[in-house]
Amino acid sequence: MSVLDNVPDDDNDARFMRAALEEARAAAERDEVPVGAVVVLNDEIIARAGNRTIADCDPTAHAEVIALREASKRLGNYRLAGAELYVTIEPCAMCAGAMIQARIARLVYGAEDSKGGAVQSCFAVLDHPQLNHRVEVTAGILAEQAAAVLKDFFAARR
Repeated sequence: MSVLDNVPDDDNDARFMRAALEEARAAAERDEVPVGAVVVLNDEIIARAGNRTIADCDPTAHAEVIALREASKRLGNYRLAGAELYVTIEPCAMCAGAMIQARIARLVYGAEDSKGGAVQSCFAVLDHPQLNHRVEVTAGILAEQAAAVLKDFFAARR
């Protein structure tokens, strides 16, 4: 059991969320909003990214979108059947839409985003009844650590 987060060390969700948190912290070091994401297929990380909106001058360069792009290129297919996306904060509407297009099987996220979350906080994009793809969702994995990374980032800028 990890003392830091009270989650068993062999818990895959916690392990992969820790990798996403590493990406978030690396983004913060680059003065990007600290969001991190990893794409996992068959218990292996196949792509990882942190936000790059500032560095790339690209409003779509969210960690989730970059990780999905990288995973798609690696697999040679934009459909990531069976893949899981781990992200430190609840995805926005754009990222939720990208998950549907990529056919992500499961989303695991840390902290909720009360100002723009599109999974359950502000919107429920993944639950629209007319969608032809469903994404399983697990929320709250290492939520306190994920929220702290964002809180510390913005507190340092005030």
